Amino acid sequence: MNKRLIKQMLLVFGLMVGALALVSFLPAVANAALLGAGDNVASVSEETGGETSLRRLILRMVNYFLTFLGVLAVIMIIYGGVTYVTAAGKDEAVGNAKKIIMYALIGIIIVLLSFALVNTILGAGTGTER
Repeated sequence: MNKRLIKQMLLVFGLMVGALALVSFLPAVANAALLGAGDNVASVSEETGGETSLRRLILRMVNYFLTFLGVLAVIMIIYGGVTYVTAAGKDEAVGNAKKIIMYALIGIIIVLLSFALVNTILGAGTGTER
């Protein structure tokens, strides 16, 4: 393997590990914010019943998954940018980098649209406002 390819692979791996670490800390931050809300959170979940709490759980899981996909798409844009910069004018490498960036942007658009759609549909039944 070529040294440049190894460096690119290590860069992408490092960015992915950093993104996963960031995403893993988000639930802890959200829990800290909920703990500051006091008894209001417990009373809302007790009053709404089982169906709403299942919806809320599904909504939370889908939102985490979509957040992960959004972070992954941003990492792919960074990788495409690094590939584009290191292409050194080679037409094949430049074309490949442009494709990576274009597909990552399409992925971000799809993630944002699905985030809006899921939160509109599932959020309507839970009473949560985002």
